[in-house]
Amino acid sequence: MSTILGIIPARYASTRFPGKPLIDLAGQTMIQRVYAQCKAATFLTDVIVATDDERIAEHLKAHDIPYVMTSTEHPSGTDRCYEAYHNLGKDYDFVINIQGDEPFICPTTIDRLANLCQDPTTELATLVKPLTEYADLVAPTTAKVALGVDGHALLFSRLPIPMLRNVPDQADWLKHHQYYKHIGIYAYRTDLLAAITQLPVGVLERAESLEQLRWLEHGYRIRTAITTDDSHGIDTPEDVARILARFAH
Repeated sequence: MSTILGIIPARYASTRFPGKPLIDLAGQTMIQRVYAQCKAATFLTDVIVATDDERIAEHLKAHDIPYVMTSTEHPSGTDRCYEAYHNLGKDYDFVINIQGDEPFICPTTIDRLANLCQDPTTELATLVKPLTEYADLVAPTTAKVALGVDGHALLFSRLPIPMLRNVPDQADWLKHHQYYKHIGIYAYRTDLLAAITQLPVGVLERAESLEQLRWLEHGYRIRTAITTDDSHGIDTPEDVARILARFAH
C-alpha cells in the first residue's frame, strides 16, 4: 500500500478573494471544511495544510489542524506542495494536492485519485469528468483533456479537443464524441516532485496558462481516472451565496 500525503495549499492573498480560507461557511471556515473532507478519505496516510500566512496558521493551530509554513512567492500550488513536503521532513510515496477552496470535495473523489497511486509506475495523476454541457465545452475557464486508450492524458486545452472536422455545427459535437473536463486535483510521485518544480515554462503552458502542459511537454505521463463528481470551488465573494445554498439543502 502506497503512503500518501494529502496537502491542502491555503494562501491568504488572492486577487479575486483575499482571505478566503478563513471565510465562514455555515459555522466553519472553508479550510476547516476542506480538511474534514480530506480526513474522511480512506487512502490518505496523513493530511496537512500548506500556508503562507500567520493568520491562517493561528486559525489552524487553534483547531488542531497540522500545517507547514511556506513561502509567499510560489507561482503554483505544485510549488507550494513541494516546499511543504520538503519542510515536513517525512517520506511518502505520493503527494496529493487538494484545492483549498473546495469545501464539498468528496472523500471518494480523493480516494479515486489515491487508487492510481497504488501503482508505483504512476508518475503524475489527475481526475477527469465526462463533459455534458455545451457551455462547458466552449468555456475557456473549463480545461478540456484528450485521453489515450491507456487512460493517460494526451493534451489539455481551454478549447474543445478534438475538433470534429466532419461535424460543422459545434453545438452538435457532444452528440458525436465523448469530451472530458479536467478536475483540478493532482497526485505526484514524490521522487519526481522536486524535478517538475524545476522545469522551465514551455510554449504550451505559456499559451494556455495550464501548468500540467509543462509536465507533458517535458515527457512526463499523467494518468487519469474518470469521476462523476464535479468541482464546486469558491473563486469570488459571489460564489459564497451559491455554496451556502448547497449547505441549506
